[in-house]
Amino acid sequence: MAAIGVHFGYTCACAAIFKDGRAEVVANDAGDRVTPAVVGYRDTEKIVGIAAKQGRIRNAANTIVKVKQVLGRSFDDPETQSHKTQTKCQVVNRQEKPYYEITAGDHPEYVAPEDVAKLIFHKMKETAQSALGSDVTEAVITVPFEFAHAQKRALREAAEAAGFHVLRLIHEPAAALLAYNIGQDCSSGKSHVLVYKLGGTSLSVTVLQVNGGVFRVLNTHTDHSTGGESFTQALAQHLNAEFKRTYKYDVSTNVRAMLKLMNGADMAKHSLSSLESANCFVDSLHDGIDFECNVSRARFELLCSSLFNKSIQPIRPLLEAAGLSTADINKVVLCGGSARIPRLQQMIREMFPDVELLSSSPPDEVIAVGAALEAGLLVGKDSLAPEEDSITVDVSATDILVKEVDESGAEAFTILFPSGTPLPARRHHVLSAQGGLSSLCLEIYQRFVTEQPEKLAKLHKRALQEEQRETRDAPTQLVPKRGAVSVEPLVATLAATTS
Repeated sequence: MAAIGVHFGYTCACAAIFKDGRAEVVANDAGDRVTPAVVGYRDTEKIVGIAAKQGRIRNAANTIVKVKQVLGRSFDDPETQSHKTQTKCQVVNRQEKPYYEITAGDHPEYVAPEDVAKLIFHKMKETAQSALGSDVTEAVITVPFEFAHAQKRALREAAEAAGFHVLRLIHEPAAALLAYNIGQDCSSGKSHVLVYKLGGTSLSVTVLQVNGGVFRVLNTHTDHSTGGESFTQALAQHLNAEFKRTYKYDVSTNVRAMLKLMNGADMAKHSLSSLESANCFVDSLHDGIDFECNVSRARFELLCSSLFNKSIQPIRPLLEAAGLSTADINKVVLCGGSARIPRLQQMIREMFPDVELLSSSPPDEVIAVGAALEAGLLVGKDSLAPEEDSITVDVSATDILVKEVDESGAEAFTILFPSGTPLPARRHHVLSAQGGLSSLCLEIYQRFVTEQPEKLAKLHKRALQEEQRETRDAPTQLVPKRGAVSVEPLVATLAATTS
């Protein structure tokens, strides 16, 4: 029975089909196996993919990119505000939600991010069904590990609105492991795998423990300031410098010219992953002048040397926080289109000299392949024995913290549940205080990646007299007992909101 796996990224989308026991990525109508997650609005039509990306030069105000960044978010969310400053398409506030203002027709049209995502999912559905030759709707959709519940719900609803029957949402690192059949052999014992994903606009590094077919996330790091577009921008700035040197004119302040340079730099960057040099040609860059420039791989690596260092910098601190070293890692899986860059792969190999680096499956396709394999398992589960079916374990997608006051009177946060903690979970935390206490108030916070902690709940405990020590002046330790101060009542909330 056929099924579909879809990876919807920040800049690109990819669809893979499961049929006859195999999963393979399918090409769209332009012949590309990866489709730009770009939607362009014109007077009478909506276009998705490469045509929308290329048309952005003339139609930037009505072309939507990186819609995944605002899916399921409020207008006041910092990510939405960041997206608003970066996109050329106007983002407005309607009922505290972000909407795109489209001016392609006679009257302004306001489009919700979910409607944009629906068009991209519909494109993926058409692509998969064209390859299958039949109408298949069963699908598994991938989501970033750091996605909150509202973002997951928005992604699911957009896929279902496009006609998919969503069998399951699966985290991107888990899909990458499935694509390489990691953890499917239950007799292989415990191992540690690092999933390194460098996409168009984000870097994500995740370390997982694999044991008997169960994946446990030990630690994860996401950086939205580093991605493939950073390399493209560095190359585009170099091309601008070359144009200025030759023709004595700086086009960096010309939005349309820079979009042309970005498109040319992007194509050159892709070519340099397989070739030693690439030719960049831009038609009518300025004042009717056609610009042509040859870029060597060595020049590209020199231009982006600081970006390469920044891209691998999070790995060691991530492992140390998980109590691991590079020697404890058994495999490294590469994901994301920019993980194709040879220099980046070389630096990761140097960091893990004795570890198998898995990149045989194209990094920008591997997550979609894993999703398709999961979809194949789910649609055929009626024929599987119970012990062969997959198990989903809910985990906390954020750090859960308790706020305290240190000896100097300053606020301090202590992590109770690190992100990736399987739920439900229980923690015992010791609190110290001077003198006698009759009541206690605990404030529980959650923290998404590196953002400021956000209050999640407040717990009150009264009548603590019987739990205090005999000596009033000695420090009093309040140890949670059965029914006393405990974060256990939060378990149901955490499972619902952060898994």
